[in-house]
Amino acid sequence: MAPPRSIAPATGKLGVLLPGLGAVSSTLIAGVLTARGTGAAPIGSVSQMAHIRLGDRTEGRNPLIRDFVPLASLDDLVFGGWDPISANALEAARTAGVLEERDLAPISSDLEGVVAMDAVFDRDWVKKLDGFRVKQGRSKLDLAAALMEDIERFRSANDCDRLVMVWCGSTEAYREPTEVHESVASFEQGLKDSHVDISPSQIYTYAALQSRVPYANGAPNLSCDLPCMLELADRNGVPIGGKDFKTGQTLMKTILAPGFKSRMLGMRGWYSTNILGNRDGEVLDEPENFKSKEVSKLGVLDTILQPEEYPELYGNLDHVVRINYYPPRGDNKEGWDNIDIFGWMGYPMQIKVDFLCRDSILAAPLVLDLALFFDLAARAGEKGVQEWLSFYFKSPQPADPALPPEHDIFIQQTKLKNTLREWMGEEPVTHSEAG
Repeated sequence: MAPPRSIAPATGKLGVLLPGLGAVSSTLIAGVLTARGTGAAPIGSVSQMAHIRLGDRTEGRNPLIRDFVPLASLDDLVFGGWDPISANALEAARTAGVLEERDLAPISSDLEGVVAMDAVFDRDWVKKLDGFRVKQGRSKLDLAAALMEDIERFRSANDCDRLVMVWCGSTEAYREPTEVHESVASFEQGLKDSHVDISPSQIYTYAALQSRVPYANGAPNLSCDLPCMLELADRNGVPIGGKDFKTGQTLMKTILAPGFKSRMLGMRGWYSTNILGNRDGEVLDEPENFKSKEVSKLGVLDTILQPEEYPELYGNLDHVVRINYYPPRGDNKEGWDNIDIFGWMGYPMQIKVDFLCRDSILAAPLVLDLALFFDLAARAGEKGVQEWLSFYFKSPQPADPALPPEHDIFIQQTKLKNTLREWMGEEPVTHSEAG
């Protein structure tokens, strides 16, 4: 058995910085405040509710993860964020309409106290939104400097020992990386020149890494997966990871597809359509922004099904994804899937899935876990891509860019728990999680 990793204790306050103080962020903050005040279970949070088996099953050691590894306490979290529209978390929560007033009223003063800082915002990247609380600067380098000042001001004002940043903002328009992203030097020159290919989320990523703040990307934007950010994270010793929170429809794909493959059932097609009416749906109604999300969603099945290994089962798969903006739905997204499979002697079968989910209710606990686990990684001396947290992302970053990401949620869960076991000096578990 390997000795445990040296991990700094989770003393003092942990500041959780959220670019995008919208539906997901306000739902997260409200849920944490409610859990603090009432003891309500933070349902959906693996870090808070899941057990982890240690040793042989006969030993009966099955503690909660939060009792096994030194995570920050919910009582020690302090929230801050930036938003181009909402003035504070209470206004954001009421605008989003995710939570009912009966849940907001008891915590309204605390939510109102989470005041949004002016955001770095550019309509070229999010054409469907208008920003009103927006930073001004002569160059994008000035905007990055303003964010770094915000970070240090927040750290000082809230007496935070440590900070983490989780992107909860809108999906940006799809762009391919260019020469400006090739190195830290080229990116910094691009900031000075206000290069057109540098997006707001990339400015936030740069500001976080320069401030030595761990950064997780919850959208399909190009940010911490760029060569310049990989270089900067390594240079400054900062954990990073992403991208795009794995919530509704993609969550179902990463649960169902491994099951079909495990039984060697073939697949002809998987058609997915989504109906949603929140700010995310409005943004994704723009084709360039939908393209970013489409690329994120389409990448899941190939790596799970391995068509190159099983061409007779998955080599001729039609995978289609659609997103439709429908305002009456609000945050209550509907993900509808038609799956055409085939079995013995090639006989066809169909599966229909209609997931009437609540997008921010599913995403909020992911943000909490990512904040706590990225903070843990920093205290454990980790830097660069945290592949063990792929469990939370639609398009997880592999530690080795030459390798494809792992999308099978059950393999991802094993990797997450085995990383924690290893850090704490316990043996890995490769089969049953049953206690």
